[in-house]
Amino acid sequence: MSAPLSPPARPQAILRAVSGAFRVLTVIRPEEVVKALLLTLNSFLIIFGYYQIKAVREGLLLAAHPASVKSYLAIPQAILLIFVVKAFSRVASKVPRHLLITWVTLFCISNLLLFFLLDLAGVPVSVLGLAFFIWIGMYNQMIPAQFWGFANDIYDETQGKRIFPLIALGASLGGVAGPLLARKLIPVFGSYGMMLVTSAIMALTIFLTWIIHHRDLREERERTGEAATAKAEPLSSAGGFRLIFKSRYLLWIALMMGLYNFINALGEFMFSDLQQKMALRELGTAATGGVDLQNAIGQAFAGYQSLGNIIGLVIQLFFVSRIFRWVGVTGALLFLPVISLGGYGYAAFGASLLLLKWIKSVENGTDYSLMKTTRSALFLVTSREEKYKAQAAIETFFVRSGDTLCAAAVWLGTAVLSFSIEGFAAINAAAVGLWILLCVLIAREYRKKRTALAKDPAS
Repeated sequence: MSAPLSPPARPQAILRAVSGAFRVLTVIRPEEVVKALLLTLNSFLIIFGYYQIKAVREGLLLAAHPASVKSYLAIPQAILLIFVVKAFSRVASKVPRHLLITWVTLFCISNLLLFFLLDLAGVPVSVLGLAFFIWIGMYNQMIPAQFWGFANDIYDETQGKRIFPLIALGASLGGVAGPLLARKLIPVFGSYGMMLVTSAIMALTIFLTWIIHHRDLREERERTGEAATAKAEPLSSAGGFRLIFKSRYLLWIALMMGLYNFINALGEFMFSDLQQKMALRELGTAATGGVDLQNAIGQAFAGYQSLGNIIGLVIQLFFVSRIFRWVGVTGALLFLPVISLGGYGYAAFGASLLLLKWIKSVENGTDYSLMKTTRSALFLVTSREEKYKAQAAIETFFVRSGDTLCAAAVWLGTAVLSFSIEGFAAINAAAVGLWILLCVLIAREYRKKRTALAKDPAS
């Protein structure tokens, strides 16, 4: 019988075992395990918490307003995000990264508590539903964007391509577990009680961020022998928008994200419109604005979101890291547009609620897994300022600009041209062609930046 491991060797053996267990997903070294798992847990909590209120968003809005309003609200969301991005860039230039994430997250928590109190004060759902939908358009982009900026700041390009599939797995698991729990809790706690659940979860992510930040600094000091690193310092004063317009690479990414979100939002409108009509047929038009309609739509969206997240989890587990190895980051960019082209092209010849549910679920599942991991990996070859400020601007303002363009298309298609669902699907199919072109341009710039980074790692 072999001798038992000594206490110092036992943790190393555990880390080697964990590292080996993740071979089915990606390659991770024993010394990388702890920090990677902490980031994975953090990404899980962020997405899990978000899904406690994502379905609530739909219920609050669609219980009192037509589905087309969702598209129109992109306009105030985009305007709001201009100021949010500028404020984020300013704070990032004054405080180190862990304090930046702390203050942004605490601000979002305070907003959720305010919505809860406004409901207690009797503010009608027709008002709160609109305000909450506008607000969550900032929250659901800013919080993940700053997390991935943090992850990009921790790893270099080689490490990131290996470890990001694991970190993104946490988000995929959160996306699967979140709607499942939300579907059970919404009838118990109600829409506003779910905001308290998310607040508590977000407080935990702050705690994890501090642990990861200090562990990363300690590991870098041990590796380099230096007492302080650039990672502990605030960023330069350059603004997020300025960084984007100075770089062709970042500009192509920003335009791609805006266009993709136009396509995604238009698909979401198509599904929401059919789902709302189905719920009204089942409950009767007298239910408009009522709690029963809120909960029915919220639960239906939780089920639809759950399907997309299960698909995303399967893709994340078995395909993302392999696609990265087979075709690289730039090749992975083309998978989702090809899927979307097929889905919307088919829907243009005849659409139903079930068909759109599956089209959107596959599209969203691929987005939450492969596309999200790929988009994040694109920033591994950028500067620290670009990782935080430019990425935040792209993932917020430019994404919502795509929503704003969608709002114009919805208004034109419903109020002026009387488009059918099939007509909107045809618009999306045509827009995918431009999306593919932008992916090709991004791939070309990525290769240039990767070559420059290999020649000068400090650039």
